[in-house]
Amino acid sequence: QVQLVESGGGSVQAGGSLRLSCAVFGYTTSSYCMGWFRRAPGKEREGVAAIYIGANIIVYADSVKGRFTISQDNAKNTMYLQMNSLKPEDTDMYYCAAAPWCSGASALRQDMYPYWGQGTQVTVSS
Repeated sequence: QVQLVESGGGSVQAGGSLRLSCAVFGYTTSSYCMGWFRRAPGKEREGVAAIYIGANIIVYADSVKGRFTISQDNAKNTMYLQMNSLKPEDTDMYYCAAAPWCSGASALRQDMYPYWGQGTQVTVSS
């Protein structure tokens, strides 16, 4: 059974940093497409970043390019999202997700991902 568990959310002032973690159980991160998504109440879920080592794919939403970095540690079966220069508009619930495969064009589409974590809240104050 596939299980994803996020951690690392919290409250930070604008300009600060946070690192989110997604621990994976039930499969190997190196063989799956992994993504980070976020959603504020009343809004659609937005793809933030995705990584698929097997296809040499790393993609970011335009809104986070240059500020966020996605990575994974296959030895720990864990994916990370390093978030720097945080802005109040980054305030959201953040979710990690996994899919058996993805392409560069589809990696930020939530409908590609059958497995989801429970989410971790990130709050950025001005």
